[in-house]
Amino acid sequence: MKQFLLKPNGQSKSLILLLPVLIMVCFTACRKSGDPFKGRNDPYFYSADVIDKWMTLEIRLYKDATGIGNGALARPFVYSGISAYESIDPGLASWKNKYNGLSGLPETEKNKRYDWSASVNASLAEFNRSFFTSANLNPIDLAAIDSLENAIYSTFNGEGNEVLDRSVGFGKSIADAIFAWSLTDSYIQNNALPYTPPVGPGLWVPTPPAFAAPQGPFWGNDRPIIAGSDDNAQSGPPIPYSEVPGSDFYNEVNDLYQASKVLTTDQKNWALFWRDIPGVTTPGHWMSIIQQVIRQTHSRLDKAALTYALVGICLNDAVISVFKTKYVYNQVRPITYIRNVIGDATWLSFLTTPAHPEYPSAHSVASAAASEALTAIYGNIGPFTDHTWDYLGFPARTFNTFRDIGTDAGNSRFYAGIHYQPSINAGLKQGRIVGSNIVFSLSQFGDLK
Repeated sequence: MKQFLLKPNGQSKSLILLLPVLIMVCFTACRKSGDPFKGRNDPYFYSADVIDKWMTLEIRLYKDATGIGNGALARPFVYSGISAYESIDPGLASWKNKYNGLSGLPETEKNKRYDWSASVNASLAEFNRSFFTSANLNPIDLAAIDSLENAIYSTFNGEGNEVLDRSVGFGKSIADAIFAWSLTDSYIQNNALPYTPPVGPGLWVPTPPAFAAPQGPFWGNDRPIIAGSDDNAQSGPPIPYSEVPGSDFYNEVNDLYQASKVLTTDQKNWALFWRDIPGVTTPGHWMSIIQQVIRQTHSRLDKAALTYALVGICLNDAVISVFKTKYVYNQVRPITYIRNVIGDATWLSFLTTPAHPEYPSAHSVASAAASEALTAIYGNIGPFTDHTWDYLGFPARTFNTFRDIGTDAGNSRFYAGIHYQPSINAGLKQGRIVGSNIVFSLSQFGDLK
């Protein structure tokens, strides 16, 4: 087991030093007391192949889904990840007492054998069938959910029908409970509320070329997965707005403007690597990353499910956190300032500017939080190369640590022309705090392994 590398915000050093010991003691106790069978009934003894296959399909679903915004795909990511994790019955390592607003998760029958691959397969199929409908997926993709479930189920020939039926039933019951919980997070209700952006100097306005209405103005009011994940994370005010040449605000915009005129091929490739739309979306990109990490580390089913769930929780709560901040400050985007103040009336950002306020960078917050999750689980696995975009011919990018991935994603937005560097720095700090809060909340009783 790897020791945690995170320093949770506001916690004492002595407690941090005790965490690895607590984790080992509780995890060992969990395996001894929670599993009356030896061998295959321990999720560790199962291959992660079932999760790998479902991740491949979900990346495709996120890419093809319509009517769901980029960041909003963090929702199916997190809820399906939790479905997978709880479907292996983690026993004492379950986070069921930590999920915000969820109680009464189904439990396994005592002293009964389960096939955990069958349980996870049924759970992920059930959740995806519930979440994705003909309103947001084409018939071919919808049919692929059933097809994958059946194909995987056909490989389970080592257990009797009674064990498989029990396992499938448990997995589906977990997914049904998680899906019902997802409907109460206020996302649907908050996105139906009317919103009129404030007007004034330095405030966000719709940007070219689409001049789209603001996205997610009430997203920050959604229920996070982990209560307190946003504690002490909110970024303070951005640099005060000014149109005076030589002022701090003018200079941060001008730095971006000048860089945009001399972008190198490497800088363009950097921005394109983290564009994600059109593509597999930002949550889909992170699912691809964790899929590659699971493969590189030869993780088993228990660790794969843990990774799937924890990264999803960090992504989901980070997105809620950053949208809360964005609509507090409503900061103007570079394209508006460069055209109206600097005076380059035809300037366009290298990547299309998203339809929401600039400060802080959402990609920075989300990616930094996801990186904290991977660091907590795996520590440092050595060089990691992200091959997500090989199919498009983009050069792969190699990172020495997981935190380097988050920093790389954030800094790419400067070369994309959509975020000032101070907004990126603030976002990375905010995301790290969100990730740290979540990891501490789920590890303080020895839940992570």
